[in-house]
This record gives sequence, C-alpha cells and structure tokens, in this order.
Amino acid sequence: MTSTYWTNVASPLGPLLLTAAPDGALTSLSVPGQKGGRVVEDDWRRDPGPFREAEEQLAAYFAGELKEFRLRWRTDGSVFRQKVWAALDDIPYGSTVTYGEIAARIGAPRAAVRAVGGAIGANPLLVVRPCHRVIGADGTLTGYAGGLERKVRLLTHEGVLLGAGVVFPERALTRRKRPPPRSPRSADR
Repeated sequence: MTSTYWTNVASPLGPLLLTAAPDGALTSLSVPGQKGGRVVEDDWRRDPGPFREAEEQLAAYFAGELKEFRLRWRTDGSVFRQKVWAALDDIPYGSTVTYGEIAARIGAPRAAVRAVGGAIGANPLLVVRPCHRVIGADGTLTGYAGGLERKVRLLTHEGVLLGAGVVFPERALTRRKRPPPRSPRSADR
C-alpha cells in the first residue's frame, strides 16, 4: 500500500490541501470547493514535513517574491493530459495564453480545444501549475476548477488584471458592455 501524505497550508485563496507521495513529490494542490479537487481520505497520513519547501514557495509567491515554482512534483494523467500540463508549466508569470494557443503548442488540431480545456480543468496542481493563466480566445476569463473569483485574484496578483479587468498590454479579459444608444439630440428646438 502506498501512503499519501497531506497537509493544509493557509493562503489568500483559503486553505490549500497539499498531497504528496511517500518520496515527498507533490501530487496535488486543491482549494476548498474545487471542482474535482481532492479531499482527505481515512488512510492518508497528515504530516507537514514533506511540504516545507512547497509552503515556503507558496508564501513567497503570495508575497510577490516568487514568480516560478521550483518544486518536485509527480502527477498521473494520460499522455495527452501530460502534454497539456507541460505546456502550462511554460506560461510565464504575469502573462496569459488561450486554449487554442495551448492546443497549438502541443501539436493538437484546433478541434482539440475542448479536450485541452478538459485537461486543464483536471490539473491537480492549482497555482503551482498555472492553469489560471489560460483564457478564452476572445480574451474573456473562462472556467477555473478553483472558482472564477480565485482566477481573478491570481491574475490580479500577477499584474495581468488591473482594476476593472483590463489586461496589459493587449486584451480585455472581461466583456465590455456597450454603452446604451444615445437618445436623439433635441438641438432643433
């Protein structure tokens, strides 16, 4: 029987549930209420020891002092998912890419965008594997397994979103509402 180690780490996103393999490799990072997130099982062993480095790096990230995680992790997934997750690892801090761009990076056809979205949604390492940096083709924020409000907080933290959702330098991540039509001027009076 393989043991799963776990601990909770406080964060601005709420308590993070971290799991690790017996060799200390991080296997998941989940937030409360996460779609498909892990929950503690009876046979897991609570031990903060394997997570010291992850806790330090997460604290530094949330303090604005760390832009790239250097953790040892191991995740299980199909070959396709592993390709998608590897592409996520290459998205720089403070930037975004689209689902279509991820598909292109892994050599998948444009028609695979939904499958790419499914693989991103199944990412077991929220925050450290930056799936929050993937947006819709039209620049809108799209789903995030940890909740859209957390995606907004992470992108704001990284300087991608400013104020009312404007992305620098090129995209608006929230749909802009059109102003109401102007009423005809009564200049003829």
